[in-house]
Amino acid sequence: MAIDEILQVPPFSLDKAEKEKMLTSRLLELTKQHIVNCPQYAAMMRGLGFDVDKCANYYNLPFLPVSLFKELDLKSILQEDVFKVMTSSGTTGQAVSKIYLDKETAGAQQKALVKIVSEFTGSARMPMLIIDSPSVIKDRAMFSARGAGILGFSIFGSDRVYALNDDMEIDIPAIEAFLEKHKGKKLLLFGFTFIVWLHFYRELLKLDNKPDLRNGILIHGGGWKKLISEAVSKDEFKKRLTDVCGISDIHDYYGMVEQTGCIYMECAYGHLHASVFSDVIIRCHVDFSPCAIGEAGIVQVVSVLPESYPGHSLLTEDEGVILGEDDCPCGRKGKYFYINGRLKMAEIRGCGDTYAVGR
Repeated sequence: MAIDEILQVPPFSLDKAEKEKMLTSRLLELTKQHIVNCPQYAAMMRGLGFDVDKCANYYNLPFLPVSLFKELDLKSILQEDVFKVMTSSGTTGQAVSKIYLDKETAGAQQKALVKIVSEFTGSARMPMLIIDSPSVIKDRAMFSARGAGILGFSIFGSDRVYALNDDMEIDIPAIEAFLEKHKGKKLLLFGFTFIVWLHFYRELLKLDNKPDLRNGILIHGGGWKKLISEAVSKDEFKKRLTDVCGISDIHDYYGMVEQTGCIYMECAYGHLHASVFSDVIIRCHVDFSPCAIGEAGIVQVVSVLPESYPGHSLLTEDEGVILGEDDCPCGRKGKYFYINGRLKMAEIRGCGDTYAVGR
């Protein structure tokens, strides 16, 4: 099944059997494609003794650790076909993942993102307040995870304004002018979790006249581990923001630069959802067998999108648990799950880490 056909399927419309059939077909096709076009990937599959023609289900596909993209330049396209290079976040001195995209893969990522997010925000564009600094968007050909996230979500904005200046200080005049211009309209806010907390919420607390954002929808993700020292839970995060500026429509999301486009949005019941474009498998810490619903393990993610690099089946450094499938109270089909946090001893990184606290 071609990617253009898959992208026509409503993101949360397939039940378990339908989705499994579609994903198996597409992911086996991608595996064969990357074996032919990526020599390093082909060597790894040979080393594992993996025969794609004998694989009957995507659960049995080999997975690459996400950290491998920090060590190797893995791409299934010619260098002249590289449209942009996405880099993962990382603190100074850390190696970063490099993800090579051609125009087709980048376009498919954007289309998938639009399909998924529109299920939560609606299809109409909204005035958008970006809770970050405009300086994050620099080299359009070499994006950090944070810059790519901002650019990706900017497609949902009809009028985009940054809430922070280049010094990462809250820009009150810009926010006030934005709210006055769009008084009474539905607003979209986007930012990375830790930046929203440190540079937006904390600064709003200091204001006598706080902005009224009750008409806003906030989408945020990344950087939760930085809030551990703040002892801030997801529920507390939402409550505090509601208290300070009235916004109550708040959605976390889970995603990574290694599988851009296939994000997992949080529904009104606090569940992260896998769309038809991707899936989550929880693997046992001991033998990597699939965990049962309710059993914690290592998060594996698969995606139908990566054609320009072998990133269609990846083992993350996160621990999570599947909460259910096809029966979330929100009505969306597919698996829904929870991320417990980073695995112990895993390298500390994440979308929110592209900003050094001491800056």
